[in-house]
Amino acid sequence: MTAVAEAPDSGTGQAWAALGGDPALLDRVDGGGPAGLLPARLPVMELARSTVAVCSLAAAELAACRTGGAVQRVRVDDGAVATAFLSERHLRIDGRAPTTFAPLSRFWRTADGWVRTHANYPHHRARLLAALGLAADAGADTAAAVLAERRAVEVEETVYAAGGLAVALRTPRQWAAHEQGAAIAARPLLTLDRTEGPAAVAPRRPAPLPASPLLPAAGLRVLDLTRVLAGPVATRTLALLGADVLRIDAPRLPESQDAHNDTGFGKRSVSLDLGDRADRATFDELLAAADVLVTGYRPGSLEAYGLTPEELAVRRPGLVLAQVSAWGRYGPWQERRGFDSLVQVATGIAAAEGDAGAPGALPAQALDHGTGYLLAAGVLRALTGQHHDGGSRLLRLALGQTAHWLCDGLAQAPAASGASQPYDAEKYLATADSALGRLRYALPPVAFAGGPADWSRPPGRLGADEPKWRTTTA
Repeated sequence: MTAVAEAPDSGTGQAWAALGGDPALLDRVDGGGPAGLLPARLPVMELARSTVAVCSLAAAELAACRTGGAVQRVRVDDGAVATAFLSERHLRIDGRAPTTFAPLSRFWRTADGWVRTHANYPHHRARLLAALGLAADAGADTAAAVLAERRAVEVEETVYAAGGLAVALRTPRQWAAHEQGAAIAARPLLTLDRTEGPAAVAPRRPAPLPASPLLPAAGLRVLDLTRVLAGPVATRTLALLGADVLRIDAPRLPESQDAHNDTGFGKRSVSLDLGDRADRATFDELLAAADVLVTGYRPGSLEAYGLTPEELAVRRPGLVLAQVSAWGRYGPWQERRGFDSLVQVATGIAAAEGDAGAPGALPAQALDHGTGYLLAAGVLRALTGQHHDGGSRLLRLALGQTAHWLCDGLAQAPAASGASQPYDAEKYLATADSALGRLRYALPPVAFAGGPADWSRPPGRLGADEPKWRTTTA
């Protein structure tokens, strides 16, 4: 690796400033690796490199805070970063590649343009077909014929009204003129604030020495209420760094086991229904001892169970609440569901990456992965802040904000030093036996001197673990 002078206006500098980090620490970042990875018209590699860099730097900073030592140097290998941003594509279980997109999750021609739908989950597929007036067993050809006769925005509104997911293709200019696009453009990349009120008096965190190698999140308890893909990437990273991560899913909303096989490393998984009295009591017990709560559901859905920042600050002073959504908690789309592929379509990314009038896509689900590493970095910076002055923290990110940063805030950066190295994905992959079979997976890109090189455990079956913490609180 070669030392890199990260300027304040570089992608890493911008993200670190958004996180409230000390700019003097930017000189701790070393870079290198192969060139030409994640090629796109937009600066995707710069987004990937920067988000991993600030996550690594935040991890090194927290480790230094807890040990009383110096902030160690951060290593950003472009090969490791690009491989991790494609982790779901590299994953194999006994040689089998996971299923990523269902047949009805795709672009469709409409009477006036294009629309993209998302129907990976059975309930979203059912709502899409119902909104189009189609039978539950209708296939792609039937859907294509119906969509070809309708306007894209009409499809978007009709499907969303039915609880499904569809987004009309927009150009960057059209998105900038859209009310939601304007709301996103008026806001920062992320917000990380100290919570006022009763939570403000929460004491400072003690600083026990983590085990060796340095595990900055050792002893911390993280409740993971997130789904594909940004939230699970963040909590997978916190698990790498030593946190006890307990993922909770509702039994009535089954998650894809294949998705969990990619993002479940280091975690345990529990099934709890917050609408059930007994399950809610169990969840409340877990929350009472949690240090971090990460949520990734549509804004408003968890708040219905009393999980608002204000109520949580009273119930659990000192909690770090990290929230990620598709469109942000503002504007006319704030309560809409969304995924990386749909945000790309709405924000003009698909139009910018397309050719000959047909929409394109980024070379990776970069909005999800990038937002995930930013989310983990924000949690780590919040924990560092608590060591200095206590209190609770509220962190908020949105895929739409990351998309705006990619399109309007970042510039294409030259490849890191040592870019003549050839890229061999196998260098950044590992294998492990698990209850699911023989796994091949991408190694974590977050790296700093003395830090962990891999997760402590492979993923297991969804919902198969006991709803209990296994560590003492930090």
